[in-house]
Parts: sequence; C-alpha cells; structure tokens
Amino acid sequence: MKYNFPDDFIFGAATASYQVEGAVNEDGRSPSVWDVFSHTPGKVKNNDNADTSCDQYHKYKEDILLMKDIGLQAYRFSTSWSRVLPDGRGKPNRKGLDYYSNLVDNLLEKGIEPWVTLFHWDFPQVLQDEYNGWLSRKSIDDFAEYASLMAKTLGDRVTNWFTMNEFDCFTDKSSLRQEFAPDFKATGKEAAQIRHNAMVAHGKAVLAIRASSPTQARVGMAENSICTIPIFETPEHITAAKKAFRDINARFTTPIMEGAYDPGYLEYLGSNAPDIEPGDMKIISTRTDFFGLNMYTPAYIKAGGKLGWEEIPMAADHPKAKPAWLRINPSIGYWTTRFIKEHWDVNEIYITENGASFDDIPDGNGNINDTARIMYLREHLRGLHRAIEDGIPVKGYFLWSLLDNFEWKDGFTERFGIVHVDYKTLKRTPKLSAEYYSQVIKNRSVV
Repeated sequence: MKYNFPDDFIFGAATASYQVEGAVNEDGRSPSVWDVFSHTPGKVKNNDNADTSCDQYHKYKEDILLMKDIGLQAYRFSTSWSRVLPDGRGKPNRKGLDYYSNLVDNLLEKGIEPWVTLFHWDFPQVLQDEYNGWLSRKSIDDFAEYASLMAKTLGDRVTNWFTMNEFDCFTDKSSLRQEFAPDFKATGKEAAQIRHNAMVAHGKAVLAIRASSPTQARVGMAENSICTIPIFETPEHITAAKKAFRDINARFTTPIMEGAYDPGYLEYLGSNAPDIEPGDMKIISTRTDFFGLNMYTPAYIKAGGKLGWEEIPMAADHPKAKPAWLRINPSIGYWTTRFIKEHWDVNEIYITENGASFDDIPDGNGNINDTARIMYLREHLRGLHRAIEDGIPVKGYFLWSLLDNFEWKDGFTERFGIVHVDYKTLKRTPKLSAEYYSQVIKNRSVV
C-alpha cells in the first residue's frame, strides 16, 4: 500500500524561542520567567540553562539553509515576548523586531513559509514580578498588545499564527505542579483563574492579530489535547474514547471550542471555579481558522464507569521513547484528529508538534543513525494518512524538532531534533532521520 499525501499537505518542523535562540542578554532582550527559573539551582537537570543553547539568534541563516536542504515547506517558530517588549508592554525593542523580520525574510527567500507562535512559555519576568503573570487580568491586555505589535510588524509576510502553545505547561505544570517556570505556587482557586485568564488572553490575541495585520491573517492555537484512543476498535470503545476526549480536555480545548465550561468540570472545581467576567466566554471561544494539535502519547480508553468511559493504565513495558512519559502509539494521529473533527466540525487540523527523544550518539564516523526516530516518524505519518483517507481534514505536519535544543526541566539531556547540535561547538549535523524526512517530503509519501 502506498501512503501518499495530498499536493497541498504541508511538511514542516518546529522550534521555540527560549529553546533555540540563545542571546538572552543581547540587543535589549529582558529576562523571561524561564531565564530566572533555569538559573535557580536545582530546577533544571545539571543546572542547564539556555543562555546560548543552539544560538539560532546568530545562526538562523545556517539553520534556514539546513531547512532548505531537507526540503521543509514551512517552519513554525515562536517569538520572544521579552525580546520585542523588554518592559512587557509599551516601547518596542527595534533590534528584537528586526531579528524576527530578518528571520521571516530569509525563510521566504528560501521558499519556506513562516508560521509564528506568539507564546511558547517565556513570559516576561518583569510582568511576572509586577502582577504574578497569568494570575492577573492585566496579562490579558498586555498579551493582546504584544500580539498586535507582532501582527503589525510581520503581518505583511506572515499569514499563519498561533497564539499560545500547550496551556497546561504554563498553567498547571507551573502553578500547581511547579515543574516549569515560573516558580509560583498557586492555590486551587488561583490555578483555575490562571487557566481562565490565559484562555481569555488567547481569544483577545486572535482578535488583535486580525485587527492589526495588514493582510488577512489566519489564527489558531497549538494545544496538547490529551490523545484518547479506544482500547479496541469496536463501536462501544470508540464511543467511549470520543466522549473521554471531550471530558478529559475540559480545562482548555472544550471551552475554547464551545464557549462554555463543561458542567462536570465546574462541579469538580466547586468553590475553586474561576471568576468569570461578562463576555469572557465569548472571547475565549473566538472563532479560529484551524486547530493545532501537539501529539505525543496516548490515553487508552474502554467503555464503562459512571462517565461511560474508563482509562486503562499502560503496562510498565509499554513501548516508549527515552523520556519515561513519552509512551508510543502512532494511532493517536488518526483517533485524536477524528474526534476533533466529530466534536467540533473543524475544517483544518495541523499537527503542530510530533516527535521523540532518543539516545542519539554519533558513531565513529560522526553519523547519527537514529533508526528509532525513523520508525517513530514513519508510523505516525501512516496514522495521519489513515485520517486523511477517512476524510479528516489534516492539512499539515510540523515535526518536533528541527534541532536538538534546551528541553525545559530536562536541560540538554533530551534530544528531539532531526539535526544534532554539539552544544560546545554549536556544529549542526543532520541525523539519518533528517534524510528520511527529506525523502518523505520529496516523494510526498511515507517511505
């Protein structure tokens, strides 16, 4: 069987500003919460930080040539709020804006379409100090101002925008679990308010981008919705997994897509429910042009229980990548996109992240034969092909990641890239998976 992709399907790769840019103290950039967090002893493995990381700030032209050699059609990158607005608001930093303008120009010169994410967790520390970040409604207008600035600056060349990346990772994973920046411990009530304010900010940013862009902008979000799959592909388990998808994602995906909190979620919160101002839910559910899905690991669901579904714990020896959390089942590409389409009749779905970390050790000749990643990519692309064959509108795939980079609390111990980075010399070496992905793009087929 051939696994051919439509002519208009987009093959790309993704990165995030704090993870790859470096140059944290250059050209007027102010610290983000991740700068402070990573410099706090014990917060990151080996006390790593991204002060230099891949140094894409200085090496972006080299990276774009790599993208062209691979054949990427699009590059999804994020802009640093504190690089373009060092005070979090007010006077823009011209050098920061020029960097992203030059990046976009160079991408377009090489025939690579820029897809811009406004927020990939690097909240300006100055605003975190002023009002505890997303806990304050002041963050909503400040984020909208930032969105407007970027749309005015890049909107003549950038068509496709993402407001935010993975709500859980800068809300609950920070404020409740304290695994990520900022180092702020929230109560249950405060955590719910942080979620709510972040979603209102998302909605206001959608409106701000459309109002400020000199050309017609298309806007969505990149969300790591929990990927539910039926334990068996039989009608009762498929129905259960579909319902579980909406229920499990009731914190973010469901209210954004429906304009209301799920009653069961509000009942669960009880007195910890967020304070909701008039008009908030309408703003949160502002129409988007596409759905961005970051997909990594499955949640197995069977029929049963009081909700009509039950989650099945994964076996200890279930296949996984190097990180313990990254369990593997490539059918998430089919089932999650199908449930998104069936629940909300979305017209365009993009896989905004999908990838895995492995022990990518160069051989004696300096080659990185990452066959595990090739297997991972091949099977996940087959899952997406199945979705497309079933009429599910999956329109593009952004592999995570172009480069090995700073992997948040894991520092430099995890390598997700199809291009190896020597963090001492900053030398880039395409892995075997880069050649594989290049062949996929060239043939427009799973090879």
